[in-house]
Amino acid sequence: MSKLTLDTAKEIVDAAERRAAEIDVPMCIAVADEGGNLVAFHRMDGALLASIDIARNKAYSSVALEMETQTIQEVSQPGESLYGLGTTNDGRIVTFGGGLPLEDDDGTVVGGVGVSGGSADEDVDVAEAGVDAFDRS
Repeated sequence: MSKLTLDTAKEIVDAAERRAAEIDVPMCIAVADEGGNLVAFHRMDGALLASIDIARNKAYSSVALEMETQTIQEVSQPGESLYGLGTTNDGRIVTFGGGLPLEDDDGTVVGGVGVSGGSADEDVDVAEAGVDAFDRS
């Protein structure tokens, strides 16, 4: 895939929602474009209110830094090269798992998906379902 469209963003959300339903965890799912702007968002029934902003910010973080939010966590720990990164960008940088960049066939980041509502591992699992849908589109 080379460009993120609204139709593709809907496919990402649908795939992520199906996975969240499979693991029985209501989630908020956000898809951002290459500028970190929201393209699609879905809050499943019962998803935590706090997860709305967290999912959006995970998508933004994965685009803005062109890396998974789990990796952001690793490089922003005390003593690491990007310690304090989570306090930048008006607090929008998320430093735990659940945000994944969307890359075109050349490896260029063209968007991101952010998922929140479960544990960080559950969020990553659901976000990966969204990335898989993007890769298949």
